Amino acid sequence: MSAAEGLVKELQSTLKFFETTLSIFEPGDAGFAPDPELYTVAGHVAHAASSVDWFIEGAFGEGWDLDFDADIAKAKAVTSLEEATDWLRRAFDNAITVVGSASDQELFAPIPDPRIMEGAPRAAAVSGIVDHTAHHRGSLAVYARLIGKVPPMPYS
Repeated sequence: MSAAEGLVKELQSTLKFFETTLSIFEPGDAGFAPDPELYTVAGHVAHAASSVDWFIEGAFGEGWDLDFDADIAKAKAVTSLEEATDWLRRAFDNAITVVGSASDQELFAPIPDPRIMEGAPRAAAVSGIVDHTAHHRGSLAVYARLIGKVPPMPYS
């Protein structure tokens, strides 16, 4: 298995785990947040999607967009669970395409924009995606419990 193939499998698993946790939610749950300052269910999904795009653009594209306030506002503006989930799938599809088509030389070359993950290889963006997505998956599992739902085991 090539490095790209292994990283693609990691991305596919990460999306599957996230979607399994997300499966407990219904469209009417999209606006739930335990506090007005926090992301809603839809906002968490949108932010996770945006972050996948951010990691890929930062490591393989034009570099890191450090306007985090704009990113937060964009995610919080998404109110539909369907819209957020569609964005998440598009973001993962793009990440899988970019990473899957990269050569080992590209994957192990340093990220060109040193402002984030300085010195790390481009492939490290996948670890960032996995970690960040897991964080928001965990938050969604807590949200599910707060509205009386039992989140499914994501790894089955």
